[in-house]
Amino acid sequence: MSGLDALRFDNRFVDELPGDPEQGFRRREVRGALWSAVEPTPVAAPTLLAHSREVASLLGLDDADVASPAFANVFGGNALLSGMRPYAGNYGGHQFGNWAGQLGDGRAITLGEVVNAAGERLELQLKGAGPTPYSRTADGRAVLRSSIREFLCSEAMHHLGVPTTRALSLVGTGEAVVRDMFYDGHPNPEPGAVVCRVAPSFLRFGHYQLPASRGETDLLHTLVDFTIRRDFPHLSGEGEALYAAWFAEICERTAVMVAHWMRVGFVHGVMNTDNMSVLGLTIDYGPYGWIDNYDPDWTPNTTDAQGRRYRFGWQPRVAWWNLSRFAQALSPLFDGVEALQAGLQRFADVYARVDRETIAAKLGLADCRDDDVVRMETLQALLHQGEMDMTLFFRALMDADPADPADASLSAFDGVFYDPAKREDAMPGLRDWFDGYAARLAEEAQDPATRRERMRLANPRYVLRNYLAQQAIDAAEAGDLSGVHELLDVIRRPYDDQPGRERFAQKRPDWARQRAGCSMLSCSS
Repeated sequence: MSGLDALRFDNRFVDELPGDPEQGFRRREVRGALWSAVEPTPVAAPTLLAHSREVASLLGLDDADVASPAFANVFGGNALLSGMRPYAGNYGGHQFGNWAGQLGDGRAITLGEVVNAAGERLELQLKGAGPTPYSRTADGRAVLRSSIREFLCSEAMHHLGVPTTRALSLVGTGEAVVRDMFYDGHPNPEPGAVVCRVAPSFLRFGHYQLPASRGETDLLHTLVDFTIRRDFPHLSGEGEALYAAWFAEICERTAVMVAHWMRVGFVHGVMNTDNMSVLGLTIDYGPYGWIDNYDPDWTPNTTDAQGRRYRFGWQPRVAWWNLSRFAQALSPLFDGVEALQAGLQRFADVYARVDRETIAAKLGLADCRDDDVVRMETLQALLHQGEMDMTLFFRALMDADPADPADASLSAFDGVFYDPAKREDAMPGLRDWFDGYAARLAEEAQDPATRRERMRLANPRYVLRNYLAQQAIDAAEAGDLSGVHELLDVIRRPYDDQPGRERFAQKRPDWARQRAGCSMLSCSS
């Protein structure tokens, strides 16, 4: 059998949990059920545009399997493999702080759960594969530009060491999708595409919030018990103690994930509770972005431009707020609030611990003292004041010689400023900061090579800046996929210098500061 035919499906979600008795994609409110059976809608000409060889390998697929016409047919939504049981999930969520009621998978269709040769469970989910009962007024499709962004970012985050869902493939549909990109009343046809997302589970906070909001406590119990049994089998105990341990672990995983976002300068852009994974994975790559010039108030989401709820610097507190809403949904399972409060405290404690580990790693310190926390806060204020590029600054800091006088060492930072005037304003403070930093390093007497390597592994050389993704998108829309393939290869080794690829490790150019797709983005996809 070929690799595709050999995929082994074990669809526990649909086998063990109650489903919608109605099939098909008629838009409807679904009660008492966690999923609705629905098949992908076939497309005109499914064509493989790109794939992740690492994810294919996880599934036991080789290059010949991926290159076969059957692969594009399956992962473009035109065919099903034996054992697949496609469905769309039913969940709700808070969007921009407001309860939105039933949301569900409006353009995501899970094909099935694969168990690979290593015994790992991998859910295969198509995004952009057509309408579902949860599509509301939308068509369930996705455009090429947003699909490229999700495909690339899923893999970029994995290679950065950030907990994330993965992406197997990017398939063009051969059909146009009409979108109003700027929500200004000027819709245009764009090329369509389908991404196959891969994760052990795509369960979100909103899966539990919806039945709780409807008073469906038995369904909530059933879902929680199933989740622990399938996805958290290492947890022991029973009843409220087991639920408390489960919630605390979700809080811990969420803290680790968000701390990694802050380490690499990633901004999710739309941290609604329906976009929060119970496995602590980064999920739903929409209007995301990476910090170019350091600004804790920056959001990449045009929809969030006024309130800036999902700004970079607020991500830890928004994660805590989301976990609080999740705790509220779980409260019917507990006699009191103490266990849930303990879970939320676990988030705060773990985030503080991982943040201190991050400070030590990014600064090349053996450990993080209280004054080092202040040292990092002072540096971040300087980065903001001087409009310095976050990624480039920390790589320059890695190469700066603390044994040299400050003025000589500061030349390493010449290329990190976006505004010459702000550079002059920031230099006196940066000089003082660097003197203190050099003195702090001298106290440790750490081997310079060890320090530099510690910093290299915490501070990426390459991140998926919006303008780089947009350049690849522009070329792809003109029929040239080489930019997507090269970016995919660059992001496989984000911490390594890659000779000949210096252009991928440069500041955002001035032309990209305000251009659509290169700085802020809409949710349109």
